[in-house]
Amino acid sequence: MKDIFDIKEVANIVRLENEYDLEKASLLERKLRLMKDENPNLKPIRKKLRDLIKEYEDRKWSDFDNITDSQLEESNKAEEIVNYEQKFISKRKETIRKRLKEYDITQQDLGLILNHPKSYMSELINGVSQFTLKDLVIIHRVLKINLDILIPTFLQSETRDKLKDSIEKLNKPKLKLRKTELV
Repeated sequence: MKDIFDIKEVANIVRLENEYDLEKASLLERKLRLMKDENPNLKPIRKKLRDLIKEYEDRKWSDFDNITDSQLEESNKAEEIVNYEQKFISKRKETIRKRLKEYDITQQDLGLILNHPKSYMSELINGVSQFTLKDLVIIHRVLKINLDILIPTFLQSETRDKLKDSIEKLNKPKLKLRKTELV
């Protein structure tokens, strides 16, 4: 699965491949459960996620006697990463909302500025859909929010692992990332 887990991509997902995918799908499904009343078009996406989650859990977790320590470790690590990502999204959401209040504009007004409909703005603010870089730059300039709060700089698991391997292969002592950059 791609690094970005976005509702626009759910239709293209055939199956969940790992614990990170499961955690992201579960989180997105929970968010959609809360948003479905506001936007009924989200119901089929939520159902697809539930089906993907069930298939993965049946395939990987149904045989309790054969669950390994490494499987549990992968699950814990995936949960930790997704929680970290959620903290970032939550902080960004609260910062944007606070700044909207300071400027006496609504989320819908921000949607007008970004040229997005109201329901889509809710998806963006809640981290269900991904802001484009252009959206984030506009928010930065209009609402004067630091880019570090708007743009996630952490790396997803697959990208992070490949980057770590590439840096190790280069064997250049000056070239390294802090542990926090690999989280």
